Amino acid sequence: MKTPGPAGRGLRLVPFRGLRYVPERVGSLAAVTSPPYDVVVRPDGLQHLESADPHNIVRLILPQADTATARHKQAAATLNRWLAEGVLAHDSEPTLYVYEQRNEEILQRGVIGALELSSPTDGIVLPHEDVMTHVVEDRADLMRTTAAHLEPLLLTYRGDGTASGATAVVERTVDRPSLLATTTEDGFHHRLWAVTDPTDRSTIEADLAHHQALIADGHHRWATYLRLQQEHSAPGPWDFGLVLLVDTARYPLRVRAIHRLLHRLPVTAALAALTGLFRVRDVDGPLPRALDALAEATTEGNAFLLAGDGGFHLVDRPDSALLRSAIPADRPASWQRLDATVLHAALVDRVWHIPDTPEHIAYIHDAAAAVEQAERHDATAVLMHPVREEVVRGLARQGVTMPRKSTSFGPKPASGLVLRSLAPDD
Repeated sequence: MKTPGPAGRGLRLVPFRGLRYVPERVGSLAAVTSPPYDVVVRPDGLQHLESADPHNIVRLILPQADTATARHKQAAATLNRWLAEGVLAHDSEPTLYVYEQRNEEILQRGVIGALELSSPTDGIVLPHEDVMTHVVEDRADLMRTTAAHLEPLLLTYRGDGTASGATAVVERTVDRPSLLATTTEDGFHHRLWAVTDPTDRSTIEADLAHHQALIADGHHRWATYLRLQQEHSAPGPWDFGLVLLVDTARYPLRVRAIHRLLHRLPVTAALAALTGLFRVRDVDGPLPRALDALAEATTEGNAFLLAGDGGFHLVDRPDSALLRSAIPADRPASWQRLDATVLHAALVDRVWHIPDTPEHIAYIHDAAAAVEQAERHDATAVLMHPVREEVVRGLARQGVTMPRKSTSFGPKPASGLVLRSLAPDD
């Protein structure tokens, strides 16, 4: 389905000189990759990645130091050192890249390039979640200091479901020898190709010019791109952002929930506050079985799974009076019914009175990790059921954003396979 923005124009994806690891200078390509910065479960995950290889990309996307300024300066110094040592090197010419991720269940293919930035009012790139100001500020300072885009955003668009246009180029390209191939410890096989043929590039560019994109993963980085563009009055590299574009009519993404960890709320207190406002039932574990119970409950309405005390507690059937008083009535009905809306507007704000700050709430992609941390720290894990992609896209087209961290689209591109330098000479 071709759906350009209201201004009558669509996506503009241009080639760039990718910055990539030199295989001979690292232990393995798999050992230098990382999940996106906000998916790394700290501290264990961070330490694991740092120990995998001294050049792991996590040292750039999540540098460690006592202050934010020191962290970002350290990342810039590390990047410059790796360039000087030949650990990272630019490709010889600007190119678009075809990227494939595959495991036994999923095949995802798309095109990596530099996407021309557009105003939210243009309707070309559609966000569907709010962002946290402090995260945007942190990512902006990191990008500004390193003068680089260190990991691509994941954007989706809807083709016509056939191997035509950009998708046809993608499927021709994967029959050729790849630039790199590696398998990461999560079992995903990754391959990257360069699209250098001018006709293929033109086909991609012409096709994408008729489409709009949904931000599947990377809202904070997209907001960061726009903020940094505003700081530069003259046209230049800051007018473009590093993205992976996937045609989900051809390669559907997996949509998962993002769970909440309420640091300072024990499960006993969380449950006690729900009396008379929600139905609460204990459900049997282990975790997969409890999540199945959650999935079944969500077919009838809003439902959540609380954990952290060694058990699982299914919370559903919210009080209608609570919902009427807590949820804004000036939003579409599909937004009002979202689990994330009910969780934050009714539970977090009205019932539990928890500020939405990092000191009080963490957002965790992995359900098992959320439960483990809650049990370790006498906290409450609120496990969510995922939202359907068509609901997300429908709200985004109406210009309505969901509560932040409402969804997790995947598989997410591995960080470390291709970077984009913003330095003047690159």
